Amino acid sequence: MGDPLIMGGFRGPQGGIDPWGVRHVTNKETNYSAIPEPNNFILRDITKWRDAIKMPEYGDFDWEAAAIKDRETLLKDPEQSLFVISGMGDLFQQFISFMGFVEGLCAIFEEPETVEELFDFMLENTLYITKNVLYYYKPDGYYLLDDTASKLQPFVSPQVFEKLLVPRYKKILDPVVNAGVPIFYHNCGRCEDLLSSMVELGVKVWDPAQPVNDLKAIKNRYGNQLVINGGYEYDLPIRWTDVDEEEVRQTVRDTFELLAPGGGYVFSGGVKSLDLNDPDVQRVNGWIRDEAQKLSETFYS
Repeated sequence: MGDPLIMGGFRGPQGGIDPWGVRHVTNKETNYSAIPEPNNFILRDITKWRDAIKMPEYGDFDWEAAAIKDRETLLKDPEQSLFVISGMGDLFQQFISFMGFVEGLCAIFEEPETVEELFDFMLENTLYITKNVLYYYKPDGYYLLDDTASKLQPFVSPQVFEKLLVPRYKKILDPVVNAGVPIFYHNCGRCEDLLSSMVELGVKVWDPAQPVNDLKAIKNRYGNQLVINGGYEYDLPIRWTDVDEEEVRQTVRDTFELLAPGGGYVFSGGVKSLDLNDPDVQRVNGWIRDEAQKLSETFYS
C-alpha cells in the first residue's frame, strides 16, 4: 500500500513538499509520521484561495515508468500481497493542510460556497491522478485516506460531510467501482456517523476501525458488505508495565469472537502507544501478534 510516485515522498519518514506546495515535517514524537509544518500555512484567507492555491504541474510525467517502478518498490511478494495504491483523494486533509484546523473549520462554517469552489478545484487534480493510476497501475485495490474524525466525533457534522465531501468522493470513486477495483477507506477516530455514505459509494474495506466506534453494531449492520480492518487497541493499564500475558491474549480472543464470525474481518492493532521501540511495548505487541496469528489460522477451520 502506498502513494504513486507522482505524489512524491512527502508522507515518508523524511517528510517533504506535497504537490500543492505544503511542507510536511516529521519528528520522533510523531513516530516519524509526516504532518503539515505547524504555522506554515499556504492559505490564510479562504476568499483569496485563487491567489494562493495553484494547480500542480507535472510536466511530461511518465506514468508507465512510474507504475513499473512503484510496483517493484511496493510489492515485495506478489504471490502473497495485494497491490493497493492511493489516488490523492484526501480532499479534507489536503484542505486542512492548506489552512490548519482552526481556520479551515471556520472557513467551512463561514464560507461554505467558497470552500466548495476550492474543493472542486482540488478535485480536478485527484481525478487526473486516479484516472492514470487505474489505467497504468492496474491495482488490486484503491486507497482513499481522508481522516475526517477525531477520537470523540467527526470534525464536521454528517450533514456537512454529505454536502461537501460525499458528492466529490463519488466522482473519485465511480471510476474505481466501474473498473472493478475494491476500495480501501482509511478514517481514524469515531467516524461511524459517516460510514453509511461511504459504503453506498462502494467502500469495501475500512481501517483502522478503532474500538471508539460501535464495532459490534457496524458488524451487525453491514456484515460482509464491509470488511472491518483493525478493531483492536490495547490501552496501557494503570499497572503498566506489569501486565499479565494471558489477559492480553484474551483481549485478542475477545476481539475475534466479536468481529470475525461470518468473515469480513482483518485483525490489526496493538499497544496504544507511539513509542513502538519501547521494549515493553514490543514485548506485549509480540503476544498480541502471536495470538492473532494463531487465531487467523484456526478460527474458521
